[in-house]
Amino acid sequence: MHRSRPVKQHDCRLHGVDSGAELFVVEGDSAAKSVCRVRDSRFQAVLPMQGKPVNAIRASRDGVQRNALFRELMKSIGADWDSSLDLANLRFSRIILLFDPDADGIHCGALMSMFFYRWLRGLVDARRLFLIRPPGFEITSPATGETIHAYHEMQYKRICRELDRQNIAFESRRYRGLASMNDDALTTTCIDPATRNLESLTATDIESAIGVLMGGVRDKRS
Repeated sequence: MHRSRPVKQHDCRLHGVDSGAELFVVEGDSAAKSVCRVRDSRFQAVLPMQGKPVNAIRASRDGVQRNALFRELMKSIGADWDSSLDLANLRFSRIILLFDPDADGIHCGALMSMFFYRWLRGLVDARRLFLIRPPGFEITSPATGETIHAYHEMQYKRICRELDRQNIAFESRRYRGLASMNDDALTTTCIDPATRNLESLTATDIESAIGVLMGGVRDKRS
């Protein structure tokens, strides 16, 4: 019988809703190791998922509460299943979803956002849930040493065409996940608050994801 591995958070030293501390939710141990290698452990914690999250809109309350990831996530955040969310008790200023730049990663991000929509809506409404989209491609010019990151295939092809038009030689590689990124790229595009592209997730954003995955919004907050 298959048994899921335990979910283990890699904690940081600072905590509190106004501390600037942030929790990265990532896909699996390989991604967690990569993020832990470049994070600032003073204020950046990491929680790896093990497999795809349960659909928290469709699942029963018991099913969600039995899920090891969701139990650890609630404990990490400082939330309680049986009471309304008290922002003053949050252990982090920000919760950041950081998944691989592929279809599975997009799906995981949508499923995780649905959990927050149903069970921690106050955190969403307080604009404390965020998403970082990692790049899918790295393009480097040996002549200049410049590196450009592309976030989807259309952008990648557009950049390549422009470099060809300017007769600039370049090399490129596709990132297969966070674990395949070099430390500098991961730090610059995903981890460093000064350079990363952080997107706040709103209820409207999550409702759009629910509409795509489930054909409509069904608000089952308990």
